[in-house]
Amino acid sequence: MLIPARVPPHKPVEDEPGVEHRLELCRLVVQGDPRLEASDLEVAREGTSYTVDTLSELHSNAPDNDLFLIVGGDIAAGLGEWHEPERVLSLATLAVAKRSGTSRATVESTLTQVRGGECTTFFRMPRIGISSTLVRERVGAGLPIRYMVPEAVEGYIADRGLYR
Repeated sequence: MLIPARVPPHKPVEDEPGVEHRLELCRLVVQGDPRLEASDLEVAREGTSYTVDTLSELHSNAPDNDLFLIVGGDIAAGLGEWHEPERVLSLATLAVAKRSGTSRATVESTLTQVRGGECTTFFRMPRIGISSTLVRERVGAGLPIRYMVPEAVEGYIADRGLYR
């Protein structure tokens, strides 16, 4: 489930196109893949988007489901600064993928300071040197993003002049 934040509390983006565009980009990404869905859960909620509120709502809607919050190591390393991090870890299993620039030891050190952090799952995935920041930077510089994002996303960004 891809859930764009209405108002991201920790990650301001220059030339932010607006939550409606980000939601549509998520919808385009998952299009045709039955394993994934885009959700407007945070878009529909007023104010800052805190992960703990989203997890709480997901848990309330389906209390028998096991929730996994998938993040990169760079994001996990900052978990201690999140809004109610211990409650986040009580509602979902944190699943961490390695990211360049953030060692597992750094992530583990952070997680030892948060109750529930010991239940974190680390998983391997192919390292692909593509990030949303890189895509935005390339678009802003007028460089191609073909093969970095689905064609529908590339077209949407170009048609609307996003990130320029």
